[in-house]
Amino acid sequence: MRKLVILGAGTAGTMMLNKLYNAIDSNEWHITIVDKDETHYYQPGFLFIPFEIYSRRDVIKPKRDFFPPGVDVIMSEIDRIEPDKNRVILTGNKVIPYDYLIIATGSRIDPTEVEGMMDGLWHKQIFDFYTIDGACKLRNFFKHWEGGKLVIHITEMPIKCPVAPLEFSFLADWYFTERGMRDKVDIYFVTPLPGAFTKPKASAILGDFLEKKNIKLITEFNIARIDNEEKKIVSWDETEIPFDVLVTIPTNKGDEAIARSGLGDELNFIPTDKHTLIAEGFDNIFVIGDATNLPSSKAGSVAHFQSDILFENFLDIIEGRKPSAKFDGHANCFIESGFGKGILIDFNYDTEPLPGKFPLPGIGPFSLLEETKMNHYGKMMFRWMYWHYLLKGVELPIESQMTMAGKRL
Repeated sequence: MRKLVILGAGTAGTMMLNKLYNAIDSNEWHITIVDKDETHYYQPGFLFIPFEIYSRRDVIKPKRDFFPPGVDVIMSEIDRIEPDKNRVILTGNKVIPYDYLIIATGSRIDPTEVEGMMDGLWHKQIFDFYTIDGACKLRNFFKHWEGGKLVIHITEMPIKCPVAPLEFSFLADWYFTERGMRDKVDIYFVTPLPGAFTKPKASAILGDFLEKKNIKLITEFNIARIDNEEKKIVSWDETEIPFDVLVTIPTNKGDEAIARSGLGDELNFIPTDKHTLIAEGFDNIFVIGDATNLPSSKAGSVAHFQSDILFENFLDIIEGRKPSAKFDGHANCFIESGFGKGILIDFNYDTEPLPGKFPLPGIGPFSLLEETKMNHYGKMMFRWMYWHYLLKGVELPIESQMTMAGKRL
């Protein structure tokens, strides 16, 4: 009996489990999935918690609710992968052999990478919203905050969901406007990038949105340290930005087990063929989602599109064929812009976000690079789609490859 092991039961790992479970013969395959946590988090929902749009219970469910019957589920920390021996070593030295391995160990924030980030003000006046704990503590802080200088800061790229810091800025503008205290809050968006976003054309449009909402954009800021006493962030060239509350996106890194296995780069992301999703140097290890080092966005939509490609390539390889499917870097992101509206972008490795209609050319109902109420509804509807369709591996009516249909050059 052949052995498939999936490391990580987040979005990408759970999708692959459900897709492959229905495609390979259970009499010929033994499937094992490994994760350290029993709880599944809807991570896009963390963004909404500080603004009291979602609560904690809206973004959590038991992981086992999404596992098909007959799968070997192991809840354990991963110590390391030994690819030369085709085996995974768990905490406690439990050994799991495999014939094929899918790595979906995701990414996490590491606040220790910046001097001073986790000193006295951490989760008191310095917050993240990339963890449920950080998002909930920030919500409690905002409830009683009387105003001041709010700095939203990106440490370095890549980060999970690159548009999330922008969305946070837009939602903060809306939230404090609704509370009648926007004039008491100065909002700054601080990024190491030369613009508001990674793609130049979309960056210009999103930068305009920041300006319209009176959110001050500070670019090319490379943080060196945080001064907790003076309450300021300091760059390597000694530029200083003071804050009353700092909402930071710390360095994002891959799982420490990847470092212990010697499989990752300096941030523990795994070198992966950007088209086939096969780990470089191996023919029986696949990588998906945030665990890769690909130049695509680390976002749920990307993991979804990758899952279609990996599914086809996995079946090709186990049946003795060369992998035929190619991932093109497709990403599709709703950007919540506040006041019940949203923006949508659709792009890939080679094509920047363009205006148009999505997914039906000329019809939509969603509009690309435009702020509409329908885009907001799409963003809010996605949570239901995520729990009921996406995680279960159900095929959605959106192509994994980006199409130019409906886009205007």
